[in-house]
Amino acid sequence: MGLDHIPADQDWFVPNASMAGPFAPTHSEVVAQDLQVIGDLPADLNGMYVRNGPSPAHAPHGKYHWFDGDGMLHSVRFQGGRATYRNRWVQTDGLKAETEAGQSLWPGLKERMPEGALPDDAMKNTSNTDVKFHNGTLYSMWYRGGAVYTVDPGSLTTLGKLETDPRLVGLQISAHSRVDEATGEFVFFAYGNRHPYMHHGVIGADGALKSLVPVELPGPRLPHDMAITRNYSVLHDFPLINNPEALARGRYSLEFRQDWPTRFAVIPRHGTADQIRWFEFQPRYMLHVANAWEEVNAQGETEIVMLGTPYANPRGYDGGLDVQRLLFTIGTQGTDYELYQWRMNLTTGATREGIVDDILNTEFPMINTRYQGVKNRYTYNVLMGRPRTLEQPHFAGLVKYDLQTGAALAYHPGEGYWFSEAPFAPRDGATEEDDGYVVGFVWNGLANRSEVWVTDARDIAKGPVARVILPQRVPHGFHSCWVRDDQLSAARVA
Repeated sequence: MGLDHIPADQDWFVPNASMAGPFAPTHSEVVAQDLQVIGDLPADLNGMYVRNGPSPAHAPHGKYHWFDGDGMLHSVRFQGGRATYRNRWVQTDGLKAETEAGQSLWPGLKERMPEGALPDDAMKNTSNTDVKFHNGTLYSMWYRGGAVYTVDPGSLTTLGKLETDPRLVGLQISAHSRVDEATGEFVFFAYGNRHPYMHHGVIGADGALKSLVPVELPGPRLPHDMAITRNYSVLHDFPLINNPEALARGRYSLEFRQDWPTRFAVIPRHGTADQIRWFEFQPRYMLHVANAWEEVNAQGETEIVMLGTPYANPRGYDGGLDVQRLLFTIGTQGTDYELYQWRMNLTTGATREGIVDDILNTEFPMINTRYQGVKNRYTYNVLMGRPRTLEQPHFAGLVKYDLQTGAALAYHPGEGYWFSEAPFAPRDGATEEDDGYVVGFVWNGLANRSEVWVTDARDIAKGPVARVILPQRVPHGFHSCWVRDDQLSAARVA
């Protein structure tokens, strides 16, 4: 195994539930080739898996939350049956300032903000949440919204900020934006604690901002994701908010207003503010969308269908929503989800919604990205384990849903393994939606090491066909993407 090791300038460990085991930070940037493989890496798997996640570069002061860590990208490049691993911190403005100071400077999610400062102003944009490939580069993003950092897909070197237009400067772009491979467009939303509280925008395949539209909300909200179809975007307004009084004092305090509906805004991708249509549903809260598409029903009416994994609504003894239990689950990173569907009729304005699966507890849905915005048959979700401790969500396995037949296949190797969000990777020359692999990091707690597992997408239940042993721990993290070999070649990545 060849290893190019860049030593870290400090070695520290702070006892904390969110900094132990698979959550413990990594302090080195490395490049490793000719990695050991258990099984056989498929020769027709060519491309790059890259995942974002937190790994604090400096010892935090005060209480540490898993979401606070500095963004670190980890990639595995697959070429001709061989794998190369590398990782690098995203060099955000905040990380640069802390590196110069030699210590942590910003408060974390559990800390009180400076007097009079909104959390948006006082928290560091760690760029630790999601990563997308667009216009030849990787985009690294933060869940609270902020500047998007551009990263070279080959070296993982931070190139700068995505500020190709003056209107993007200072805009709090959310981590969960979408890339339409059919048009090459990057569709995003931005949100924050200042009026109008949300924006919708589109960046073209050439990197130029094509549209930016304000989306009026009644007040600050906590959206997390969005959806796109071929012609529309779907933006979220859930009844989960920060308590206004606490927010004014620089603190987070979640409230769920069960008397408010869930609202979805449907806007033509290149539309204007006056074209936004709102659809109301039962009060729920959701983090991640699987996909959305346009569908013509038996009456010839166009519906937008959106599939996602909202939190299950816990019920009290009286059958009503147990709001405190829901807030506790959300606030402590508990895992209790359902696969759910919403339908919005663009012709009549009617809505429908319902549970697709409330048996398997799954989240972090991924699809074959060629089907982004059009009707897909399969989703690949993380199987969530039962919580053992607070603030340590256990990603316990994988589930493949067949939306056409209603079937689900699950794989769970037993105690001691922690999975990551696992994107679909098409095999070379694939013609069918599920002709390929599911690729993701796995923390092997039994062997105390990180691995990359490659699983045949058509036979999830059999487990991995290959396990790549990594040279260092990959801390438990968030979102990922697969970049095909032809995309890397177009971006001139060697």
